[in-house]
Amino acid sequence: MNPFEFATATRVRFGPGTVARLAEEISDIPGPGFLVTARDPERAESVRRALRQAGRTWTEWRNVGEPTVSAVVQGSEQAKASGSRWVVACGGGATIDAGKAIAALATNAGDPFDFLEVVGRGLPLRARPLPFIAIPTTAGTGAEVTRNAVLGSPEHRVKVSLRSPWMLPAAAIVDPSLSLSLPASVTASTGLDALTQLLEPFVGIRANPLTDALCRDGLPRITRNLERVFENPAELEARSEMALASLFSGMALANSGLGAVHGIAGPLGGMSDIPHGTLCAALLVPVWVANCAALASERDPDNRLSRYREAAQLLTGNPGADTADGARWLAEMVGRLGIPRLRDLGVTRESFGEIVPKAEAASSMKGNPVRLGPQGIREVLDAAW
Repeated sequence: MNPFEFATATRVRFGPGTVARLAEEISDIPGPGFLVTARDPERAESVRRALRQAGRTWTEWRNVGEPTVSAVVQGSEQAKASGSRWVVACGGGATIDAGKAIAALATNAGDPFDFLEVVGRGLPLRARPLPFIAIPTTAGTGAEVTRNAVLGSPEHRVKVSLRSPWMLPAAAIVDPSLSLSLPASVTASTGLDALTQLLEPFVGIRANPLTDALCRDGLPRITRNLERVFENPAELEARSEMALASLFSGMALANSGLGAVHGIAGPLGGMSDIPHGTLCAALLVPVWVANCAALASERDPDNRLSRYREAAQLLTGNPGADTADGARWLAEMVGRLGIPRLRDLGVTRESFGEIVPKAEAASSMKGNPVRLGPQGIREVLDAAW
């Protein structure tokens, strides 16, 4: 057994109604705070209520869309100017990532590109971030238990990570009732993102026994409940199952990495305003097929192909399923949830020449079970188009 390590948020609170216990997480931190909300600020009203009841004061900052480097720099400057001593983010993965980055940059002055991967110097943070509490309102990204923030850099036309072990949240409050009003399209894309984030750590080269356990438990939860919440959005039990699977996916990716789906989705997202989960869903089947084909035709000393067979069995519920059955099940699920093809999302074939080298350089590619190379990445894009 290879050595491994596992790290997650200092505390995880899970279950309907747990957002009311937010004040307990900041009770020993004096002073005002900074609340990061999403496009619809009303979704954070339960957070404001908990803070008001505790007599806390805060400055509010709204995140709209995918966070950019310049936006979180502005947010961190506002947090510093307001004397904020803690940061809470309530929203989807983009909003939680914005909050994580603001908490980190508020205590680390200077050029943010010093700390960014790929397009920056990738230096470690010099100081610990402000205490950060993550409260997700979607079941998909697992950002509440990860140690990085994904930020867009428009000038480079790419998304990159600000990453540090210090960026793991002080607390993650996962209240499934906050996801009850999610639109069907967001339920579908974030749910398939969670599925991808359970699949890629399981088949990837950094898998370990702890993340394996999370993935083996999480994948069937999604297969049983994703269509249920898509068709019946107010079904709290199914929402809770999806929220738990998403939490597990965040723990898995934070400790075992991702793969080619995210490696390609990152550059695509940096070149467009297409939601991250939608891109992952569109790429999911083509990457599965490409990886399995490469593993079957090349040397596979770690028998990663057997991982794909097991994943197929977890997805289908059929103990005799093979990799083709898994690909078929995923394709049917993606179709039933109405996920568009890349061409219908506005991605052009002419952009592939820019996407391929960026995908090759993406940090997520390091965990893929096989090196696809430029030709393999191009074939994935062709299949998804």
